[in-house]
Amino acid sequence: MNSVALVKCKSSVSKALQEGLEHIGGFGVLDSPVLIKPNICTISDDTGYSVTRVEVVKALIELLMQTDEDLSIKIVESDSQSKFAEEAFEKFGYKQLCDDMKDLGFDVRTVDLSKDPLMELQFVGDYFENPELPETVLKAGYFISVAVPKTHYLSFVTGALKNLFGILPRKDQAHYHSKIDEVIVDLARIIRPNLCIIDARTGVEGWNGPRTRRLDAYIVGHGAASVDATMARIMGFEPEQIRHIMDSSDYDLGTIDPTVLGESIESIAVKFNPPR
Repeated sequence: MNSVALVKCKSSVSKALQEGLEHIGGFGVLDSPVLIKPNICTISDDTGYSVTRVEVVKALIELLMQTDEDLSIKIVESDSQSKFAEEAFEKFGYKQLCDDMKDLGFDVRTVDLSKDPLMELQFVGDYFENPELPETVLKAGYFISVAVPKTHYLSFVTGALKNLFGILPRKDQAHYHSKIDEVIVDLARIIRPNLCIIDARTGVEGWNGPRTRRLDAYIVGHGAASVDATMARIMGFEPEQIRHIMDSSDYDLGTIDPTVLGESIESIAVKFNPPR
């Protein structure tokens, strides 16, 4: 939980992810269904880097299957104001990825969480009290958040933690914006991601741009707060500036001062402009 791998993408996505996993001791205990949550925030990726690239999820699934080919894997996303999940799965290559994996005999599918049955959870947090959330999420055996580094006008940054916002099933997700930090922290406490990956080859200023920053790196770790604290630092920020990272660290979701294995933060860091 308190160690994070920071690796350069020197040749292939798969090799970079494998190197990162080796630094942190591998996946840990895998159990089906494995849920993979990419950041698919919009149907219109204006920068080409605002949405998690499908080749990252493909490489991740291949590494998972090398560990246990009998795993059931679900790629999950909800509708939001800027997209319908099913349309986005198709546009960004996730449907094709699942078809290709099924042809190879693997159980990989997409799940539109906005169409998933809801279950009530006995939970009292900073925002939610006994929320109704998608059954698929609450019955996950292992959860992976795969995000991209972005600044955000509401949450300051988007990383592994903010990516969890996309499991909320209602399309008008702006309903939660006034309490976004509390919502993110509650979701992190409920889901407790087992693995977090930041595809930091290219970062984005703004949730959908317009400006991009080249970093050529991946961040991999088991603690969501640890991963996002490292992401913040390579973007030129301090975790103390970002409320949902600080609050998540109070709930055993990682630390704001993790041990960084592999590359140094200084060798990767690129100064981002803070969000407006």
